[in-house]
Amino acid sequence: MQKVALLPTYEPEERFLDQLPELRQAGFNCVVVDDGSGEQYAAVFARAARLAVVLTHGKNRGKGAALKTGLRYIAETCPVCVVVTVDADGQHATADALRVALDAETHPQALCLGCRDFSGKVPARSRFGNDLTRRVFKASTGVFVSDTQTGLRGFDAALIPYLLTVGGERYEYEMNMLLSCARMGVPIRETAIGTVYIDGNAHSHFHVLRDSFLIYGEIFKFAASSLTGFAVDYSLYSLLVLLTAGLGAASVPLSNVTARLVSAAVNFTMNKKLVFRSDASALRTGAQYFLLAVCILAGNTLLLSWLVNGLGVNRFAGKLVTELTFFTLSYFAQKFLIFKKPAHKGAIQ
Repeated sequence: MQKVALLPTYEPEERFLDQLPELRQAGFNCVVVDDGSGEQYAAVFARAARLAVVLTHGKNRGKGAALKTGLRYIAETCPVCVVVTVDADGQHATADALRVALDAETHPQALCLGCRDFSGKVPARSRFGNDLTRRVFKASTGVFVSDTQTGLRGFDAALIPYLLTVGGERYEYEMNMLLSCARMGVPIRETAIGTVYIDGNAHSHFHVLRDSFLIYGEIFKFAASSLTGFAVDYSLYSLLVLLTAGLGAASVPLSNVTARLVSAAVNFTMNKKLVFRSDASALRTGAQYFLLAVCILAGNTLLLSWLVNGLGVNRFAGKLVTELTFFTLSYFAQKFLIFKKPAHKGAIQ
């Protein structure tokens, strides 16, 4: 099957030009996207155009936008092929790109990653960033990926229309791609590759604060809705406990039930519309969510009442312990049961 190497490129070093003949010799057709590097790099891309198709952005739009530009071109000109995205900084060996391409050709329904070994000599920021991201990714999706930040990725061209629907214009696009594939049931495979950092990764265009915010912001929005619901729940509970203090032992369960009903409505709306963006029937998901809410409400109320009235725990501390317990249960039940999306069905059967 035909192989296409897609290289998103911004202000490349001279060694970028050494990658193209190697990729061509290995059987790849090359598509380079100049992401607004400017006139001072025109000569570099003119030389690249002798060995690759060069697409140009008038201004810098970000790695995600560059990847999407390349994917649209490939979908139009080579709808039957295997695509491998390759970083243009010389850190992906051609032999590794070939291994990822072979894996993608063998598993056309999957997203195939070239994953680095972080046990050796790796720049501290790269080791720390990847370790944190893969832990949060596993907690958010239930899928383990050893190298969430790898730019070496292979897939069948039939997956391109789906990948073009994934949000993100800069570095967050690659994380969103993993998140979306995990949600939709697209298999994520790994192939071991070499770990190469040139000059300690000093020439990376990754902006730590801006791009980390974009990447982790996409992950943490999963928890934001539940935290908002918790804030509504805890605030209303605290207010009602004070207002119903004269009711004695009935004050805590009555306040808790009322607060839970209000916060559940807020949480369901945010999860369906903003977090999981579920197109499923509101009636079906609402019924499932209601059943979950009833079960959690019962368990929540029993645990809270036992902590406060049985063990004598402070009413506010008891509420915090109870909510932390059921926050975790509620999140995973919604993520993997109620709002779970059907497996992605690509064009390849």
